[in-house]
Amino acid sequence: MYNEDDLNSAVQAGVMSAQTADAFRAHVARLDHSPAVDEEHFRLITGFNDIFVVIACSLLLVSVNWIGAEFAAWLGPLGAAGTAWGLAEFFVRQRRMALPAIVLLLAFVGYIFYAIYAVMGAENSYIASGGAALAAWCHWLRFRVPVTVAAGTAAVVGTMVSVSIVAWPQMQDYLPPFIFVAGVAVFALAMRWDTGDKLRLTRQSDVAFWLHLLAAPLLVHPVFSAVAFSDAPPSVIQGGVVLALYIAIALVSVAIDRRALMVSALAYVLYAFSSLLKIYGVVSLGFALTALCVGSTLLLLSAFWHPCRGFVLSMLPSTLVKRLPAAH
Repeated sequence: MYNEDDLNSAVQAGVMSAQTADAFRAHVARLDHSPAVDEEHFRLITGFNDIFVVIACSLLLVSVNWIGAEFAAWLGPLGAAGTAWGLAEFFVRQRRMALPAIVLLLAFVGYIFYAIYAVMGAENSYIASGGAALAAWCHWLRFRVPVTVAAGTAAVVGTMVSVSIVAWPQMQDYLPPFIFVAGVAVFALAMRWDTGDKLRLTRQSDVAFWLHLLAAPLLVHPVFSAVAFSDAPPSVIQGGVVLALYIAIALVSVAIDRRALMVSALAYVLYAFSSLLKIYGVVSLGFALTALCVGSTLLLLSAFWHPCRGFVLSMLPSTLVKRLPAAH
């Protein structure tokens, strides 16, 4: 399997011309009956060898952490982080393996966090979060794994939350709006990466994809938890509010041509409507009926994604449409 980075590298190396690469992309789009820009391609696995390497790396990292922790609590995760970096030098930088790149990045950042946490303690968790963010930045400079930006951003958000709680303990009562604001900031960052590659042919699109996955729960959870998980019993009004919120999220997802927001909100919609059906006596089939309706709607949306995008974009200002992927 080949991705856009491979095609661009082949063009730069003179293996094929830019016209040939464009013709190949158009050919694949015709086979898929969908333009490549709408498919949200990202590299996750290039073959079973990726899974094989991930299993082996996981066993090695867990064992290094376990053995090191027998001598000192911080030594285990620090040794595992160093091992993850060393493995990335071969499997990511030389072999360019997709799934191991993601796993080794998360392992490196996570073990750095736990190493600092073991030294500084829970009361200084913001230092561990800051160290994880710095580790993600260093990893990005070396390996350029797309998920690194999202991992570093998540660490930055965690640092801000921890620092705010330490400086102002009452901040815990205002976490939902704070998390929502953080989600808006991450979403804006994702859109900045997205607008830099509207055709989604480069690594920028992959970075934006992972940032959207991070932004989605930060945006969705505070809003839906206030509605769907409130102390009040489920009601028709509550169900209507949840439905309206999900429609708004779907419109945004269609407009920006990203499905992550809708996926993140699915759990809340299923819970809210299945709970509502139980109130009206549909106990055993509440979740099944909700899943049937939601799943059918999403499949229809997927089948008619392009006409829907064209309709939604036609309702937006032209200045905004110019910054979004074109409808096909």
